[in-house]
Amino acid sequence: MSLFERSRDAEAPLAHRMRPRALAEVVGQDHLLGPRGALTRLVTAGRLPSCILWGPPGCGKTTLAMLLATSIEARFIVLSAVGGGVADVRKAIDEATKARRLGQRTVLFIDEIHRFNKAQQDVLLPHVEQGTVTLIGATTEHPGLEVNPALRSRVAIHRLETLDPEALAALLHRALADPDRGLGQPDDVLDDKVLAAIARWSGGDARAALGALEAAVTAGIREVDELPRFLDQARLAQDKRGDGHYDVISALIKSMRGSDPDAALHWLARLLEGGEDPLFVARRLVIFASEDVGNAEPMALLVAMAALGAVQHVGMPEARINLGQAVTWLASAPKSQAAYAAINAAMADVRADAGGTVPGALRGLAARDAADAYATPHGMPGAFDPVRNFWPVGRKPVRYYRPEGRGQEYRVLQRLTHWNRLRRTAGTVLPEEDLPPLPAS
Repeated sequence: MSLFERSRDAEAPLAHRMRPRALAEVVGQDHLLGPRGALTRLVTAGRLPSCILWGPPGCGKTTLAMLLATSIEARFIVLSAVGGGVADVRKAIDEATKARRLGQRTVLFIDEIHRFNKAQQDVLLPHVEQGTVTLIGATTEHPGLEVNPALRSRVAIHRLETLDPEALAALLHRALADPDRGLGQPDDVLDDKVLAAIARWSGGDARAALGALEAAVTAGIREVDELPRFLDQARLAQDKRGDGHYDVISALIKSMRGSDPDAALHWLARLLEGGEDPLFVARRLVIFASEDVGNAEPMALLVAMAALGAVQHVGMPEARINLGQAVTWLASAPKSQAAYAAINAAMADVRADAGGTVPGALRGLAARDAADAYATPHGMPGAFDPVRNFWPVGRKPVRYYRPEGRGQEYRVLQRLTHWNRLRRTAGTVLPEEDLPPLPAS
């Protein structure tokens, strides 16, 4: 019996029954599955390179992997890194090798691939490189932190986004009305406000949203005023099972971003009391430190890394103190996403056009001609060279980094403004877009 046939079983949970049967049924993820999406183009061309699907729980990683395999008519083998090991991987590889001799492609799907240790991940390397299997890994953790560099270099990484409330509301409408796989209820059995409230409450998790919808209909919930207590009870139960952590970690991040240390502490306590892995929380703080605080307060990254180290070396329950300190510090820090936006803009620029050779004076010593003498700026006034062009040959400078002028970044903006003035005086080519003006001190 196929997964799709099982999904039509009336006894299965609604989230299982409503799994998309085709890529066209997938809600959200337009950046990957829209008309110009990366995965759409690959599937249209009949190709599917090995990849890692990175995204929050309930965004459709497993279903998407299955649909991608179906779209290229490949065999689909599922392993879970939680209970599987090297022996299971080797068995799957043996099956794929035999199928390959018969001209059949195999997609090996490994759920929670971040739970494989280095040795287990290394077993995959030659088979991914040789194309014995097309690997699709799924993870909720940052691949840069949890997946070996050797494996990362052999796969594409596709980030799945949290489903927005509009996409979830559309999915809930479909599930409510579908007579075969859904609840088969008339449109007016639940007010649109109820569906919208469930969509918002689920925090982007389609599985949680569909579970809440099924429970609400079963419990006879009809009005939006009846929802809060019902949903709070459902969420606490999910937290204890570890299934509903993503919306709570999202609330923690947004509370810190909104500079509310008290609300942030509430969500931190919810995570820890719900049994969340403190290392998962600490890693998210490290990301937040650079993404949301950045150069407005460079100490943020050091504080977050110190908290991560403390959690690793101290452990719970004492590590709650370290996490509490870090969360309140980060929530109270000045905020800037300038560095985060800058690296995103630079990477998008390079993906669009990575051309331009390294200028002669900037090359390594072995590749540098005698005529391309490199003069270090340390001996110049202010340790600054106003003339040297550091961009690829023939490429115009681009403004990626725009300091927002808060906290320590105010001083960064002062320096960059001064240096730009010197470059302009020296006749050096500058980006067309100027730096933002200095805010009033």
